[in-house]
Amino acid sequence: MSINEQFAAAQIAVKNLSEKPGNLDLLALYANFKQATDGDADGNRPNMTDFIARAKYDAWAALAGTAPEVAQEKYIELVNRLTGQDSEF
Repeated sequence: MSINEQFAAAQIAVKNLSEKPGNLDLLALYANFKQATDGDADGNRPNMTDFIARAKYDAWAALAGTAPEVAQEKYIELVNRLTGQDSEF
């Protein structure tokens, strides 16, 4: 299975998790997904009173310069860990 096919399968699998991941895992999922699909973070950093949007932006911005394929691999690895799978989908 290609990396793009694995990434697509991971996106489906993450929606079917039996329990909601913790906040750090959710931020990692978000950041790696955005880096893989949109590249480096752009736009203005959200206002400090919008804690969630700011945390998401900061997590994404921390991955600046990461290749989309690497972000896809990290996303897949995280979904595998959350689903208890050790291999690809």
